[in-house]
Amino acid sequence: MYDKIFPPKNITLPNGKSILEKRSRTPFMLLVVLIALALSVHFTNFNLQTLIRRWQEFFVIIGDMIPPKWEYLPYLWKPLMDTIKMSLLGSVFGAVVAIPVAFLAASNMVKQKVIVFLAKIFLSILRTLPTLVSALIATFVFGLGTLAGTVAIFLFTLAYVGKLLYEQIENVDMGAFEAMESIGMTRIHAFRHAVFPQVLPNFLSTSLFCFEGNVRYAAILGYVGAGGIGLLLNEGLGWRDYASVGMILFMLAITVFLIETVSEHFRKKLM
Repeated sequence: MYDKIFPPKNITLPNGKSILEKRSRTPFMLLVVLIALALSVHFTNFNLQTLIRRWQEFFVIIGDMIPPKWEYLPYLWKPLMDTIKMSLLGSVFGAVVAIPVAFLAASNMVKQKVIVFLAKIFLSILRTLPTLVSALIATFVFGLGTLAGTVAIFLFTLAYVGKLLYEQIENVDMGAFEAMESIGMTRIHAFRHAVFPQVLPNFLSTSLFCFEGNVRYAAILGYVGAGGIGLLLNEGLGWRDYASVGMILFMLAITVFLIETVSEHFRKKLM
């Protein structure tokens, strides 16, 4: 069917011989994308007319947020610090635990394929679990508050950093590792002295980048009772107090900007 719609071209060479040009898959891929796009529009009830007619309502809400309610600022410091603390704690613990998990998932470090397979499946399951869902589960287990948010951020960081770290480990130069094994070192000791120093800069850079994102993610965990500034954000939106919401978003934007600036500075030092 594909050959009939997009037949291969017959090319004549200078020596008189004819060859068939390799068929391009681009038309087929474009057709698949268009079909997927049409199905997405159908199942999501996307309406372009509604989008064109009501897009300005977004700026009405933005206008209600400006100017922000400055007298609301004293109430934000503690929830904002709670958000930063649970982001930092979850990021640090998640990055540290990701090291042994990534070691077990690296096929060039562990020879038992079952262990490698299980470790990769574990990281895949964690990556498919949305942070809000894991935070909601954590609230049922640990109760409402920042502990649940910390656990959710820990799981996300473990999955994100662990995935990237084991891929980096699988692509390192194994010469030094094999040399250390040949002189009697255990695989763990050889990994510590020969492999981990090679991936350490990328590991630290990835962990810092993940921490930046976790501060933003932590801001919405309050929607499921996981503590932090998200609780105030949810309350402000629920009461349509957009001036207070504007103050929350303003402080959150400043916090994220400062953290990203410091993080970017250290990431450049690691490169």
